[in-house]
Amino acid sequence: MTRKTLDTGRVIECAAELVDTEGFDALTLTRVAAELGVRQPALYRHVDSYDALIRSLGLRAREILAGRLADAAIGLAGDDAVRAMGVAWRGMVHDHPGQYAATDRYPCAGDTELKAAVERVVHVLGQALAAYGLTADDQVHVARSLRSAFHGFSHLEEGDGHPHPLDLDETFDHLLNLLCAGINAATGPATESRRRQLEDRTQ
Repeated sequence: MTRKTLDTGRVIECAAELVDTEGFDALTLTRVAAELGVRQPALYRHVDSYDALIRSLGLRAREILAGRLADAAIGLAGDDAVRAMGVAWRGMVHDHPGQYAATDRYPCAGDTELKAAVERVVHVLGQALAAYGLTADDQVHVARSLRSAFHGFSHLEEGDGHPHPLDLDETFDHLLNLLCAGINAATGPATESRRRQLEDRTQ
C-alpha cells in the first residue's frame, strides 16, 4: 500500500477529526503524530507548534461556519433567513464541537487572517438582514448581536450549560422568536420616528 505524503492539510484534518470525535482535551502533538503514523518531530515541518495547530483549527472552524451560514440563507430573507442561520450555526457546532471549541482557544487580536474569518461570518449574517431595511451600521450591530446569541447558546449547549429538563429545541425556537421580534421592533415606525428626531437635533 502506498503511504500518503504528509502535508499541512493532512495534519490539520487529522487534528480536526480527533477533537470532533474525542473532545478538545484529546489534542496533543504526540497523539496527532501517532494517528498519522509518524514521529512527533515530523509534524514540525508542517505546523510550528501546538498553538499554531489550534489556530489552524479555529480558522478552519470559522470557514466552515461561514459556509454553512451562507448556504442556509440562500433564497431566504428577513425572519426566515435569521432562523435558518441560527439552525445552521447550532448544527455546525453539533457536527464539529472540537473544532468550534478551538475558536475560543486562540486570540484573534493582531491576527489579520483570523480577524478576516470572523468578519466574514459577520458579513454573511449582515447580508441576510438586507430585507429588514436596516442602515449599514445597524446591519453590523444586529449581525454582531446574532453572532453573540448563536455562539452563546451553542457554546452552553455543548458544555452542558442548560441543565433544566425543558426541551432545548423549544428553548432555541424561543431565542429565535425573541431575536426576530427584536429586529422587527428596531425597524418599526416608532424607531424610524425617533431616528428622524435625532437627525433633526443634530442639524
